[in-house]
Amino acid sequence: MSGIVLLFALGILLLTFEVVVPGGVLGVLGGLAMLAGCALAFFEFGATGGGIAVVVAVACLSLGLFIEFRVLPKTRYGKKFFLHQSVDALSQPKPADEKVIVGKTGEAVTMMAPSGYVSIEGRRYEAFSQSGLIAKGTLVRVVGVDNFHLIVAQT
Repeated sequence: MSGIVLLFALGILLLTFEVVVPGGVLGVLGGLAMLAGCALAFFEFGATGGGIAVVVAVACLSLGLFIEFRVLPKTRYGKKFFLHQSVDALSQPKPADEKVIVGKTGEAVTMMAPSGYVSIEGRRYEAFSQSGLIAKGTLVRVVGVDNFHLIVAQT
C-alpha cells in the first residue's frame, strides 16, 4: 500500500513541476509513476483495488489539468507563464495586392525556369511560371499571388 501511495505522490509531484519546467520529461515521468502505481495496485489488490487506483489517478489528472489551465492562468504567478496575445503579422508582406495585379500583363526580365523575374508596369517582381520554361522577353500574364512571388503564365 505504501508503494502505491509513494508512486502516486511522486507522479503528482512530477506533474506539478511539469507546469514550471519545460520539455515534457517530468510530465512523462510523472505519468509513468502514476501508471506504475496503478499496476502495483492491480497486482496487490486485484481488479477492485486496481480499478479504484485508476479512478483516483484519472481524478488527480483531471484536477491537475483543471488547475493548470483554468485556475493558474488567473493568478499573479501564472500570468507570467501563459501567453495573452497572439502575433497575427506576416514575416514578409505579399509582393503585390492580389486584386490589383492579377490579370495584368508584363514581360519576363530573366529566363524563367520555372522561376525568375518579370516586369509589370515598370516594376520588377519575382515570379513563378505555371507554363514551365519561359524565355527572356516573353509576354506573361499574372494569374495569382503566392507568399513571396507572383504566379504567371505565358500569354
